[in-house]
Amino acid sequence: MDHSTGTNYQSSVTQTNAEFDPYIVEHGHKFRVPYHMIKKVTFTNVSKQDMIDIPHAARLQYRLMLLEPIIKASVDFTKSKITVIYNNDDSDNNHPKISIDALRDQLQKEGIQTDTAHMVIDDYDYVKNFYSYAYNPPTIRERAPYGYTQEQWAKLKPEWEEKLKKGNLEKVEKHKAFQQAYLEENPEIAHKIDPHFKASPHKKLSLKDKLLGKKGGSGGGKGFWFHGV
Repeated sequence: MDHSTGTNYQSSVTQTNAEFDPYIVEHGHKFRVPYHMIKKVTFTNVSKQDMIDIPHAARLQYRLMLLEPIIKASVDFTKSKITVIYNNDDSDNNHPKISIDALRDQLQKEGIQTDTAHMVIDDYDYVKNFYSYAYNPPTIRERAPYGYTQEQWAKLKPEWEEKLKKGNLEKVEKHKAFQQAYLEENPEIAHKIDPHFKASPHKKLSLKDKLLGKKGGSGGGKGFWFHGV
């Protein structure tokens, strides 16, 4: 059974800060963000007996995420670790806040005992580490392929992109050839799609022959040899 006694919690009263500027400027444009500097706490050596099992840990993570002052929560049963990004009670924004003591009390209500000796609290830049990471994925998340350094990948990337582009064009042409061959094998369908459809001028081949690469004309093609028949 879950240890949960509900999602009620004691949070700090949201205080209006008239000096808080909710906007940031990027590339000459203004964007509104809810937080600037908040906190991240990591609890380690959490008792697996308290967390019970992986499904219970997942439900605990979900219930933590329901709390308004919590931006993100991660409950790792395997590593006996809980990480929470939260809007701390002395942050400079106008959103619901929670103190570290209130957060620990909430975990205790969920049956999780925490120890300050295994607790690390860090400043967390919401704009840099959360907002920018989510909204600028190409520059943030690009990684070199396995076995290559960033320098090696920077040299190989243009050639790889050119091969990828060429391969995509070949796929498109092959698909068009397949469509043409299918329509020539099924003229009744072709004329429903396009009343002015005309078959290719070369000798008519079966769809199988066209896909296998045979050529039309008086000489035909070499075809294929099947051994062992």
